[in-house]
Order: sequence, then structure tokens, then C-alpha cells
Amino acid sequence: MSIDQSKDQSHQSEPANRPSLSVVVANYNHGHLLPVCLTAILEQSFKPKEILVMDDGSTDESRSIIEKFAKEHPVIRTHFNERNLGVIPTINHGLQLISSDYVYFAAADDKILPGLFQKSMDILARHPQAAFACAIGDWYEMATGLNWQVGVGMADRPSYLSPERLVELERHGKLFIATHTAVIRRAALEPWISEIKWHADWFGLYVAAFRHGICFVPEPLGVFNIHPHSFYKRGYRDKNAYRDVLRHMLDRLCQPRYADAAALIRESGALFLFGLPILRLMLATPPYRRFVTPLFLRKNLWHGLKLEVKRFTPRFAAEWYFRLAGYKMPAIKTNR
Repeated sequence: MSIDQSKDQSHQSEPANRPSLSVVVANYNHGHLLPVCLTAILEQSFKPKEILVMDDGSTDESRSIIEKFAKEHPVIRTHFNERNLGVIPTINHGLQLISSDYVYFAAADDKILPGLFQKSMDILARHPQAAFACAIGDWYEMATGLNWQVGVGMADRPSYLSPERLVELERHGKLFIATHTAVIRRAALEPWISEIKWHADWFGLYVAAFRHGICFVPEPLGVFNIHPHSFYKRGYRDKNAYRDVLRHMLDRLCQPRYADAAALIRESGALFLFGLPILRLMLATPPYRRFVTPLFLRKNLWHGLKLEVKRFTPRFAAEWYFRLAGYKMPAIKTNR
């Protein structure tokens, strides 16, 4: 499929039978943040078939807040784990409890913006082969106040991006799937892999993307709040645990069942994102060396340098760099 053919045509008529959407909200001790998260979901113009709130054994006020919202909004269903099972098992269990064609996984500490569901479901209905639809992600680092956008420049209008186009975008440093904006076709999704932990969503969505292609909406439609002690941040602090996660990821990519996606991930150099730890692991483990290509090395070493410099860069300089490097959109207002 050519690039022109892959792009969504705005003059196409609206589908008569639009697929259904379920939302799974995973929560653990984020009761004070749940009202913002749930209100943003309830106020979407495209109404989901169900909103399943999965509480993972919270010890704060989460249960009373969830029950209050469920009482006021019949679309909300609840499930309370008797004990804390962890993020991935909770999400996977939620996936088993829903019945819609598409699913959106919401984190209790993030916020979606108006139009995410409507614009995602519109383009997905026109491109049913796509694994999911995603948008530009607005990232906010709570500890530093730094703010940047990911996915800028992937397309200039709502588009279907084939696997081949995704490789091309990644090779030119333009591919970044904001997983917190992904509305996913259930038939294209495998359960998150527990051993890959905080990178399970990256692995699952990139495998699906390189198999089926994706739809992309070039607007910031979701806010990802990076908390200092979040699941996302904690994963990087334990070097041994982080190495084990990367090893599990590479082991999966070496399995025959993932050969199709792994070939395109290798060709695109997409694994650069995991920095020097994954490079060291690849060099030390013969089966993983297939992913060490000149493109991967260039992207990986440059990314590692940027991460190191960011540690010592004043906020104003970092903001300037984000704008210069294309990680900023003009006049972003997200009402965090």
C-alpha cells in the first residue's frame, strides 16, 4: 500500500455500524486522582459501552470513591481484587471481563482529553485492519515540571500507517506510539506479558503495530503524568530487575511466534529506546546480537547521550531542546 493510499480520506462517509468500546481503569491507591480520570472518560463525546474499574486491593479511599461513581453512572462496572496482584495481572483480568470490539486501558493517574474516543473510533471504523488508533501524547514530569509531546510528526492528518510505513517513520526518528492514547482492537491484542512488567504495553502494542499497522490522529489527546514513584519510574531504578525485564523482552522476540514483528522491529531499530542496558545485554548474549544493526547502534548511542545530558540540563534548556527537536507543539493547553 502506498503512503497516499494509507492516509485516511476525510470525505469518506461515516460507518453505519460503528464497533463498540470498553474502558478498563486499573487503580491502586490513587483514590485522590480517580475523580479526574473517571470524569474525563465520562465526558467523552463517544460513549463507551462499559467502564470497568479494576481496583487492585487499594488501602486508601479508592473503594468508596469508585462505588460512589458507579452508583451515579450505570455505565461503570466495578471489580475489587481481594489482595494486591499487580498492574499486569489486574489489566489482563479486566480484559477477560469485557465484551467490546475495542478496549482502552486507562491509568488512574493519567487523563484523556476531549475527542480521544470519538476521533479514534471514527478512523478505526474506516480502517478495521489496524491494530489500534493512537494520538500525540502530552507528557508531564511531575518532579521537574518538564512538559513535552510524543508522536509529533508521524502524520499531518488522521491516517492509517501500514507496518512498512511504521518502519520508515522509525528509521527517520519519527515513530513514537503514545501507549496511553491507544484504543485497541481486541482481536489484535495478546494479553500483556507479566515478566515484561513496565514495558509490557510497549511490547504488546509495538508487536501488534508491526503486524497490522495503526491509525494515528495528529492531536494531543491524552496526558501522561510521570510521578517520581510510579510503576513506570520505579522500573528503572533496580538495575538487575530492569535487565531481567529486557531479557524477557528479547527472549520473546527470538521466539518463532514473534518472528514477523521482530523482523520489522529489527529493521527499524526500534529497540534503541531501552538505552545502554539493552545494548550491553545484546552484546553479551549471542542470540540477541541479531538486533544490533548500524541503525540501532546510532540511534541507541545518541539516545543514551541525550538521557545522560538531560540529568544535568536546567529546565529552560530542556524546554528549548524539546522545541528544537520536535517534541513540542505550539499553544498546547491540556488543563491538567
